[in-house]
Amino acid sequence: MSIEPEKNQGSEGPVLLTARWIVGHADGRHVLYENGEVVYDGNEIIFVGQHYAGPVSRRIDYGMALIGPGFIDLDALSDLDTGVLGLDHQPGWKKGRVWPRDYVNAGPVEMLDPDELAFQKRYAFAQLIRNGITTALPIASLFYRAWNETTDEFASAANSAGELGLRVYLGPAFRAGHSVVEDDGSIVVEIDETRGAEGLQQAIAFCQEHEGRHGGLVRTMLAPDRIEFWTEGLLRSAAVAARNLDVPLRLHCCQSEFEVNTMRERFGTTSARWLQSIGFLGEKVLLPHGTDAERADLDLIAASGATLVHCPIVMARHGVALDNFSDLRRAGLRIGMGTDTWPPDMVLNMQVGLMLGRVMSGDTTRPASTDLYDAATTGGADALGRSDLGRLCKGAKADIVVFNLGADHLGQITDPIAGLMTSASGRDVDTVVIDGRTVMQNGIIPGFDFEASHGRAQRQFECLVARYPERTWSHPPVEAIFPPSYPAIRSTGVAKE
Repeated sequence: MSIEPEKNQGSEGPVLLTARWIVGHADGRHVLYENGEVVYDGNEIIFVGQHYAGPVSRRIDYGMALIGPGFIDLDALSDLDTGVLGLDHQPGWKKGRVWPRDYVNAGPVEMLDPDELAFQKRYAFAQLIRNGITTALPIASLFYRAWNETTDEFASAANSAGELGLRVYLGPAFRAGHSVVEDDGSIVVEIDETRGAEGLQQAIAFCQEHEGRHGGLVRTMLAPDRIEFWTEGLLRSAAVAARNLDVPLRLHCCQSEFEVNTMRERFGTTSARWLQSIGFLGEKVLLPHGTDAERADLDLIAASGATLVHCPIVMARHGVALDNFSDLRRAGLRIGMGTDTWPPDMVLNMQVGLMLGRVMSGDTTRPASTDLYDAATTGGADALGRSDLGRLCKGAKADIVVFNLGADHLGQITDPIAGLMTSASGRDVDTVVIDGRTVMQNGIIPGFDFEASHGRAQRQFECLVARYPERTWSHPPVEAIFPPSYPAIRSTGVAKE
């Protein structure tokens, strides 16, 4: 597949795309059109099906390809993935994932400067596009931050999204507390309500200032980080603010044994029951990850209309999985998808979700491939209250992804969705259109140099890792925090004669 890059990104009249397979949408569900067509005019889909009879300004035939709606990532990595450092290095409190007491007493510091923060947002946004994600709600680690994310860095992120053409919901993450490792190795939770209230007010101000920027490509959200670090009053206020602003409200919960134990110690109940009791839950609430919750708690979430954000890859790396996807969907739980890691490969995420879902259900056919594809498209769109996203139908936004199904990519194909689930990856994405603008073609994003950016990202990551001893309990050297998988033989840099 080789299509000449577009030269005109303006409103040129209807553009018709053809491919062997089109994922359309009719009667409330996805449908497959063989040898189908998609036509968009400006930023809106005007036709999906076969044998379009209207005028077109341009026609592009992608041949052996799948054209579908863009993926929606409700928990999209927007920094360099320090989470990978925990893959083989545990427990986290010994590996810089929890601040030690002396670091807290000295005053936590920002370990990245504004330019580095701006770079990693832009870098991450390009990776999302590269993997066919057209709508993203960013997530980043707060471990290396002084406290909250800032409005300035998210103003910069809004500009990066607008420049690259990514549809985003932005909002600085904020918190009212954190955990601390005491000198004896015990872990305590400390709450700072003043900082939590300040973070909420700054996040509200960001929403008020930035909602709808870049022609509506930039929307906003409230992101009060993790449930175990909040108070009832502050979370109530966050829920009220989100409803008044009419923005999504994302809170990480039901995701770890530490959280489960902390919630019982602090509030005498489970995360879901506490959220229900304080009036937090609702239809625009997004809750990653749901792996550490009783079935009764997940039923409470389902009844509230909130959406569980399923991130199977990042959770499976630590030996946990959602129990279980198929039964929860049948019971009415709304489920969207999040990648939450590097690479932000939604295809791999769906594949792992499919396999783990079948392991957890004990059924060789449930969930089906379509269940995961739905969660990555319409599931995310519905969570955001956006019937114009996550589907290709008349009136929807022109957010379109083209997968190359050529034999050198996927092998032999009988059903394109099954093909994605067995042999594809995000690297098989050829073209991405967002809001009617072709933001990537032939794997190229105009104005973004992948090779140079990878080099800078590696250098920035190594500098960040080098600072881990500052905020690691007992301050061991980096080599002790992150020892190599096998004994490493380092180069001396001295050549032999």
